Amino acid sequence: VQLQASGGGLVQPGGSLRLSCAVSGFTSVDYAIGWFRQAPGKVREGISCFSNSDNSTYYLDSVKGRFTISRDNAKDTVYLQMNSLKPEDTAVYYCAAVSDNYYSGSWYYAYEYDFWGQGTQVTVSS
Repeated sequence: VQLQASGGGLVQPGGSLRLSCAVSGFTSVDYAIGWFRQAPGKVREGISCFSNSDNSTYYLDSVKGRFTISRDNAKDTVYLQMNSLKPEDTAVYYCAAVSDNYYSGSWYYAYEYDFWGQGTQVTVSS
């Protein structure tokens, strides 16, 4: 089981980025996929989740209306479209997965997830 996150970079405030999380070794439709971020000196926080079990999406309040999570089942890839980026969005972003069989609904907790990709750096700065 592997997850590969990509798409990070340097962007000016107000700009956009699209992160991708490519999954392999399992069928993404059977897993909940979450996005997390961790800024220096801060705890890792859950920012979004695509739950297959109830076909729902979830967002951290601070990113609602700016970030959109989506899924391409044919490509086994989950995306995080990030618009109106702010300097406080600067962090290393991670994607994570948990089987629907074990998903309890606590999408925002890192311990919910069994598999993690490597991080991709997002820097929002002028």
